[in-house]
Amino acid sequence: MPANSSFDCETMVDTFLLNLLRCPETMQQLHLAPGSQIDKINQAIQSGACKNRSGQRVLTPIETGLVRDDGRILYPVRNEIPVMLVDESIPLDS
Repeated sequence: MPANSSFDCETMVDTFLLNLLRCPETMQQLHLAPGSQIDKINQAIQSGACKNRSGQRVLTPIETGLVRDDGRILYPVRNEIPVMLVDESIPLDS
C-alpha cells in the first residue's frame, strides 16, 4: 500500500484508490456517498423499488457507494470493493 494511503474507517475505502478512480462512462471524479444517501438507497432496495442501469432490481443492500461528480450516478461498494460497471451503477434522483 502506498505510504500516503489511508482508509476511511467508516467505509473502508482506500483514499488513495478513491483519488484514482473515475467513472468508466464519463471519466468524472467520484466521491463517497453520504450516509443519508446510502440509507435512502437501501430503503429503496428493501422495498423493491431500486433498479440498476441495466434495469434489474437491486436485491442486496450496499455498504457505501461512490457518487459521480454530477450527482446522477452511484457505483455501489460491496465487500469493500467498488463495483465500477456501468450496468451495475444506480441512477440517483435529482
